[in-house]
Order: sequence, then C-alpha cells, then structure tokens
Amino acid sequence: MTTAAANSAASLGTDWELDFYSRPILESDGRKRWELLITATPNAEAPEEPFRFAKRCPSSDVNSLWLSSALKEAREAALESGLVAPRRLRCWRSSMRTMVQRAAAELDLEMISSRRTYALLDWLQQREQEVYPQEEGFMAGPLAPPPASVTTPAVPLPEEVQGDAWSWAALPAQLLREASEWPMGFSGLLPLPDAVEDNQPVPGLRLFSNSRALAMAGWLGGLEPVRLLVEGRQLVLEAGQDDRWLVSDLDAKAAEAISNALAESKEIGKGLQFIAIQASPEEQAFAGFWMMRDIATL
Repeated sequence: MTTAAANSAASLGTDWELDFYSRPILESDGRKRWELLITATPNAEAPEEPFRFAKRCPSSDVNSLWLSSALKEAREAALESGLVAPRRLRCWRSSMRTMVQRAAAELDLEMISSRRTYALLDWLQQREQEVYPQEEGFMAGPLAPPPASVTTPAVPLPEEVQGDAWSWAALPAQLLREASEWPMGFSGLLPLPDAVEDNQPVPGLRLFSNSRALAMAGWLGGLEPVRLLVEGRQLVLEAGQDDRWLVSDLDAKAAEAISNALAESKEIGKGLQFIAIQASPEEQAFAGFWMMRDIATL
C-alpha cells in the first residue's frame, strides 16, 4: 500500500469499538478484573490489523472519570502511531451505556449504542479462548450474563426505510472482496475473513425504491444494521443495541429457504450477510450497501 493510500485508509478507520467490563478472572483481592478494550473498526480498503488498546482498571476505580482518562490515553497512543483520532465510539453493552456516554462526552466523542462491533467481538472471543485461561485466577464461564429469556417483539421498519419491493439474493464472497470499488452512496463494508472461501455464497436482502433509494440508505445506516434472521415466518433485522425490525412476513417455503441460507453462512461463512438498497433490480449502482455478521455476543 502506498503512503497516500495508507493515510487515506487510516482516516477512514476512525470509529472505535469499545468494551469496558469485568473479565472471568479473580484478582488477589477476590474481586473480578475489569478491563478496557478498544479496537478501531477495520474497513475493506485497509484490512490489515487495526489499532488496539487494552488497559486494566482497578475494581475500585470503575467509573466514568477513569474511563475518560483511559480514552484520552488511547487517543494519544493512536496519534503517536500515526493514526487519526476517533470520531465515534460504539458501545454494545447496554449496562455500560451511561458510563461510556459520560466518558465520551468529556472528550467530545459521539457514542453510538450498537452491536455492530464485529472486530471487538472477534477479539473478545480470541482473548476468552487464548488469553484469559492462562491467567492466574481464571474462572471458566461466559464473559457476560446470559441474554434475557424474553425477546422483544419486532416492530415494522420505519416508513422511511420501507421501499417499493424487496428480494432475497446471494453473492459469492469473492465478489464482496471488491465491494469497496463499487459505486455506492452509503456503506458499511467489512474486510472478509481469510477463512471464507471465494465461492462461499453470502446471503442478503435487496431493497428497491425508484424515488427514495438514497434517502432510505441514509436512514438504514442510522439504524446500525447488525444481522438478519428468520423467526417463524418473519424476516427480522436486528440493529442498534437492542432494536428489532420486521422486514416482511414470509410464506413457509421462503422462510425455510432464507433460514437455511443464513444458517449455512453462520456455520461455514463466518456469519456474513448483506443488505443492499437500489433504485431497481437492474440498477448497477447502490444507494447503500452494508455487510453484517451473525456472531455471538459474549
């Protein structure tokens, strides 16, 4: 990569994904270890290792003041590495939202409550499997409390995101590796994991609107799309931190086909999915294109 391209890539990767939480390790004082993890959101044009920052927090100092100071330290570390300062923080734990919001405000950073933190979750899984078990005081178990047993019912998509029609589709992973070169208005692209074969089909949703495609794309980006799933005979989009949107009702045949495609992607395609917004099925450009992943939140 040329210097100019590297600088451009760095300027694009200015969103940070953050997790400030306890880990399954008991310290010598009998309290659980707290740790701040930050990773820059990678982008498809710069798939190399993103900026990362890790810092332990004494259990007696778990507050927004400590977090604000640590965020400042992380920002200085990024700048010293030749990277640009972050513009936004994505926080996926609802229980920590208020504390992170207060700390971010001290540094004039925008905080987004969002589970669109795929790089962070991959890093957490790696640390749970390879790092924490090697630490003295490690306790086997999940990194976070289990999800609530009651699922929030999906509500219809906002009118602003409802198009004229939709279709289900699949694209080969090889094609998605070139997505950064496609003409598009709004986007949320991800580097494809190396383990995904080029011919692996990636399932996704295509939304069409002849008159409002670009406006729809702007709205959808603001929803922070996370993953698509089938529940019963409904196609559901999960977004933000805990939002659930009903995309469409399905007949039995379509529900089975889409559910099978999503399950295959989750099993052997790293959970990759996409949503595309276009003016029409024949349109070559995209008003919006988002890649997503169905992966576990620890």
